[in-house]
Amino acid sequence: MSETVMPTQAIANSARLSGRLEIVRQFTPNWFTVTMGTGILALALNQAPINIPGLRAVADALWLLNIGLFTAFTCLYVTRWILFSSEAMRVFGHSVVSMFFGAIPMGLATIINGFLAFGIQRWGETAVSIAQALWWLDATLSVACGVLIPFLMFTRQDHSVEKMTAVWLLPIVAAEVAASSAGLLVPHLTGAAALHMLILGYALWAFSVPLAMSVLVILVLRLVLHKLPHRDMAASGWLALGPIGTGSLGLLLLGADAPAVFAQAGMPAIGDVAHGIGIIGGAVMWGYGAWWLLLAVLTTIRYIREGMPFNIGWWGFTFPLGVYAVATLTLARQTQIGFLAATGGVLVGCLALFWLIIAARTLRGACNRSLFVSPCLITGSIPSDFEADAV
Repeated sequence: MSETVMPTQAIANSARLSGRLEIVRQFTPNWFTVTMGTGILALALNQAPINIPGLRAVADALWLLNIGLFTAFTCLYVTRWILFSSEAMRVFGHSVVSMFFGAIPMGLATIINGFLAFGIQRWGETAVSIAQALWWLDATLSVACGVLIPFLMFTRQDHSVEKMTAVWLLPIVAAEVAASSAGLLVPHLTGAAALHMLILGYALWAFSVPLAMSVLVILVLRLVLHKLPHRDMAASGWLALGPIGTGSLGLLLLGADAPAVFAQAGMPAIGDVAHGIGIIGGAVMWGYGAWWLLLAVLTTIRYIREGMPFNIGWWGFTFPLGVYAVATLTLARQTQIGFLAATGGVLVGCLALFWLIIAARTLRGACNRSLFVSPCLITGSIPSDFEADAV
């Protein structure tokens, strides 16, 4: 009896081990969009203009969960590069999956912001030091993604206007997300350190936003000429809201810091101008974002009617809406306009609903391993419709 059971158990153990290795082999940077969506929900709930008992505790728990997810995903992806390096290299030639490298620094940015929102109560100034150290890593990764991925697009990958989606924005937007994090860090710094962080924040904003706006212009042209993308890429329509919301938020946060920092540096007039630009610029970009938000809602309704299959790309619904919601609430605080606060509260509620639906489906897909698919391993470079479904 034991002679027949032991080989069966060995086969089962081997299959389980093989299954775990296959998860590692198929793991892609797309999964870091989960940390983007979870992190922005934590930050948005923390700012929601709704007095619900325990809401901050929920936000704090989501932030801790996000740290765990980011750590686990980092370990899985690093392991893939160690064990399956030749296959992992194919990502650089893939015109869709390579865009998701930008999700790594953006997911990290939500953790950095969380150290300032939640960590200070736990660890005091140590949380600020951790956030500052992580910010330099985040800024470095963001700049690298913002330059190297477009360079690959120019030199190695196959792209066309017809195949274009808002996924092109992902590596570009990372720098402006880091700029917003800089705006949150500045009030915790003093002297030259505060001034340097503020200037770097504006530089990172400029590194990203103008280029992202240029991509949006081309995206509108693509939609007019070639209509909506395939339904498998339905969630990508929301990504256009990301650089607009983050761009607005960055101007508001950096502008709020500017008066005190520039006054301390002996340039009070510049600080007043920057503060004004922050509010006016933030409001202008918020209005532009409203157009893309309404367009995203209309296109999503159409996709739902046609039948919209679930894939990991659904996390594209969360982060753009989240940053737009946080930008709305920040603009409301700085202008004291009640309508904006109410609108921000509604957006946070929608974000929470989206997160619950998508997280449940993602957990189910992770458990049955159907979401662990690396499109790079299908053809190696050029994405087909099937690969888009995997994304």
